Amino acid sequence: MNYLIGIDLGTSATKTVLFDEEGRVVCSASKEYPMYQPQNGWAEQRPEDWKEAALETITKVVRESGVDKKSIKGLGISGQMHGLVMLDENNEVIRPSIIWCDQRTAAECEEITEKVGAKRLIEITANPALTGFTASKILWVRNHEPENYARCRHILLPKDYVRLILTGEYATEVSDASGMQLLDVPHRCWSDEVLEKLEIDKSMLARVYESPEVTGTILPEIAALTGLSEKTVVVGGAGDNAAAAVGTGVVTDGRAFTTIGTSGVVFAHSKNVTIDPKGRVHTFCCAVPGCWHVMGVTQGAGLSLQWFRNNFCRDYMERAEKEGRDAYDYINEDVESVPLGANRLIYLPYLMGERTPHLDPDCRGVFFGLSAIHTRKDMLRAVMEGVSYSMKDCNDILKEMGVEVDDMMACGGGGRSAVWRQMLADMYGCTVKTVAAKEGPALGVAILAGVGAGIYESVEAACEKMIHTDKSCDPVPEHTAKYQEYHKIYQNLYTCLKDQYKELAKL
Repeated sequence: MNYLIGIDLGTSATKTVLFDEEGRVVCSASKEYPMYQPQNGWAEQRPEDWKEAALETITKVVRESGVDKKSIKGLGISGQMHGLVMLDENNEVIRPSIIWCDQRTAAECEEITEKVGAKRLIEITANPALTGFTASKILWVRNHEPENYARCRHILLPKDYVRLILTGEYATEVSDASGMQLLDVPHRCWSDEVLEKLEIDKSMLARVYESPEVTGTILPEIAALTGLSEKTVVVGGAGDNAAAAVGTGVVTDGRAFTTIGTSGVVFAHSKNVTIDPKGRVHTFCCAVPGCWHVMGVTQGAGLSLQWFRNNFCRDYMERAEKEGRDAYDYINEDVESVPLGANRLIYLPYLMGERTPHLDPDCRGVFFGLSAIHTRKDMLRAVMEGVSYSMKDCNDILKEMGVEVDDMMACGGGGRSAVWRQMLADMYGCTVKTVAAKEGPALGVAILAGVGAGIYESVEAACEKMIHTDKSCDPVPEHTAKYQEYHKIYQNLYTCLKDQYKELAKL
């Protein structure tokens, strides 16, 4: 039996999973780390924490599984996208990584738009200048920390920093690189035009691969430390959402998934380049060679529920620890006891600004309609519904662009919640399914590793072998109609508050 490793470098933790070639989980391990917010709207993490978490979890799964290291044929890494890792000439980290949800770069986005041109930027990178993307972060460091920029010799994405640790190679791949705003997305290579206009030295960027391509093998010292074989190949891997697509079988036209992790995504596969001229959704290269995907993103999806849990459900967390359960189990029970619409309470999930459809770094979270009758249970349901309204915004735009979806999968922490899946099915008006494996991104990059190691001939063939459908949730027509009414109010609230968000940001 051959085995494959998938590493999922997330915002809250890194999870490493060992799979057999049938897609079954053999062993897994995870390690959490903090996110730092030095100022309102800022978000940073230490790349050293990712390194430590990856090495520790790899070592644990290899040793605890008892699998012969020679049978572990390939390794893939999935990662949170857009984070800026800057290294000096000795590969030392220069400063904490500015990660995907950071909103400090509004001025740099204006600079990028002015230098490249709004229309031309979308033509090349398939997206408007966005605060979350990597290019604006590079410019921010250059503008505000020139001494750090002067020391920089290598620019990597989070998962590609871990790859460097494992293989010694400076490499990235098309799906993650698409989120840097420096890639020519239609042609799947770095854009010399954008780099020249932004005066970014191309030599600082890593070589670009397709996601299933082999980028290197395990360094001898890492093999000795972790128990891996030096012959284990490390493939390009994928950004978290592209990896989740492979891990849920969204690798052909007509298929899509919704993931509710820290952020939330509606993601559809396409064999053609489909770009929204309004820039409301993102078009990236996907992990299937020669294909693309379109996705809408809400910044504060699972983050909204996590924030509420951490601040207002401490008793559930303590109870869960005593009873050996998950605090979210009690939250789901609460939410199921509250009627649709949360007793006329609506939540806007803009804790970290927003990307789809508003592209607004200044908007913030809101509870609308709060009254003395409302309880914690109502607020919990409102949070989950508010995130789902945002997901519906994303899905509606994909339909408007002509990206037809007839097969929707659910993944991420939110996808494991039956009540959240029902909300999505009701709001989308379509069946929502899950896969048997719960390790979407980790399974996705393990599948890519299987292709790179020569176990499977293509990504599509590997998915047929390694992915198995689990649960299915059908929409309730009367719920769909009722949610349409609430969704209209939800959409109007942003319009009413847009100017006030700007005024608040000035204070």
